[in-house]
Amino acid sequence: MRVVIAEDNVLLASGLELLLTAKGFEVVAIAADAPAFLVAVEEHRPDVAIVDVRLPPDFRDEGVRAAIRARRRRPGLPVLVLSQYVERQYAGELVSDGRGGVGYLLKDRVGRVSEFVDALRRVAAGGTVMDPEVIGQLLTRPAHDPTAALTPREREVLALMAEGLDNAGIAARLVITDNAVHKHVGNIFTKLGLSPADSGHRRVLAVLSYLSRP
Repeated sequence: MRVVIAEDNVLLASGLELLLTAKGFEVVAIAADAPAFLVAVEEHRPDVAIVDVRLPPDFRDEGVRAAIRARRRRPGLPVLVLSQYVERQYAGELVSDGRGGVGYLLKDRVGRVSEFVDALRRVAAGGTVMDPEVIGQLLTRPAHDPTAALTPREREVLALMAEGLDNAGIAARLVITDNAVHKHVGNIFTKLGLSPADSGHRRVLAVLSYLSRP
């Protein structure tokens, strides 16, 4: 099984390589930053990738964002995020794309090598492996309903977005025009405080707001 690792800590990356090699995996590339990881995925076509959330240069969310981009380029690419941090926004998007082959483990909570290897194999086979603490943070519900400001029609549109319908599908279901749906979606984004800077993720974030209602 071919593996690409995105990890800037040299000691940890080398340790993972030795561990996985001993367990029968083939580590085909180790990338220290997000651009190198994306290149390695395209070049080596791995069976699974291991990615840290925070990578150079800013050590914020470069790794998990690169994992999402890699899965867009190669739909269904199995990715195991291994980090000290839970990045809620992008972790939610990674898990919610519905394709499977996703894992999110916290480094400090991996108790045994056998558990980690088993998790990696399950992710590579298309399964989902989540640390309970990650699940807890993703499912934390706000004290107020983030969709309270929406009109009844906007709530209908958002509910259909949560079902996975695109704008044309929503228009057909509600028997309204595509332009009307486009306007409702824009209003939803505005009322939920989702700025145009998040344009690539606003639909997912809106759905997560809908699902996280108290």
